[in-house]
Amino acid sequence: MKGILLVNLGSPKDLDLKSIKNYLKEFLSDELVIDYPELVRKFLVNLIIVPIRSKNTMEAYSEIWTDKGSPLINKSIALGDKVSARANLPLEVAMRYQEPSIKNGLLELKKKGCEDIFVIPLYPHYAMSTTLTTHREVSRINKELNLKMKLTFIESFYKEEEYINCLSELIKRNRQPDSDFLLFSYHGIPNRHLLKTDPTNSHCLKAKNCCSRKSEATPFCYKAQVLETSRLCTDKLQLSRDEWGVSFQSRIGPGWIQPFTDKELVRLAESGIKKLDVICPAFVTDNLETLEEMNLRGRETFLDAGGESFNYIPCLNIEDSWVDFLVNSVKR
Repeated sequence: MKGILLVNLGSPKDLDLKSIKNYLKEFLSDELVIDYPELVRKFLVNLIIVPIRSKNTMEAYSEIWTDKGSPLINKSIALGDKVSARANLPLEVAMRYQEPSIKNGLLELKKKGCEDIFVIPLYPHYAMSTTLTTHREVSRINKELNLKMKLTFIESFYKEEEYINCLSELIKRNRQPDSDFLLFSYHGIPNRHLLKTDPTNSHCLKAKNCCSRKSEATPFCYKAQVLETSRLCTDKLQLSRDEWGVSFQSRIGPGWIQPFTDKELVRLAESGIKKLDVICPAFVTDNLETLEEMNLRGRETFLDAGGESFNYIPCLNIEDSWVDFLVNSVKR
């Protein structure tokens, strides 16, 4: 019997310091997220990052927390309900970090008699800190628990026509009248991650115009994939090159992909952009990075720099066309 495991990145379970610390510690202790030697990683996470960031992170979550709890968890569960009903298949929602867990998701599917599992990591673009770590963890748990399930992973869908249509229609429907500019803000990653996932060891950040050239590295290159998503969407929307741009948010430390979103928001305002639309396509479900970092802090940054109107375009969340895309991905 077939079943679906829908996996998102994760969120604290509750809005308290203990839950925040547990989430940050598990997330940042992953060697595919902070890819330093183990002793260095433990020192950074346990003695510097978690103690320093926990209170600020809790305050950020408090800005978006709902009566039902985490927006990411609740919206992911709502998405799962719609996909399960439309696909007519058992489905479990899991988070790579914290709850609901991948382990419980697989065990529940096993109890329902599912042996053939379609695993859908909810990340359009490949990255070691999202896609790869999810693949490894689902496979590890399946093996560790001796579940003997057949796992079929839905691969990165950054250029799938149906996905691009979903995203383009969402943008078109939510843009401001007479908007000056559309900014695609993607989650940032360190440049070294691009180098580590390059199977050729000679293309990413080394070859001239590397992101615009087809290569064996492209299926594993986050930057090339986000640029392609943006290009395909703006082609659909018939935007000229001076009407849109790409930036990267949520950086931690030096050596991350540029341009940085916060700097770009200031630059755009100071260059005369008054009415700005922003979308965050690295995420398919609204979360801390979209609702607080972008829609609250990003908005403030742009307006303080001289912008007049900031319009955040929501994630796909539970859009019908997005649900159809996921169902069709399983059926293909």
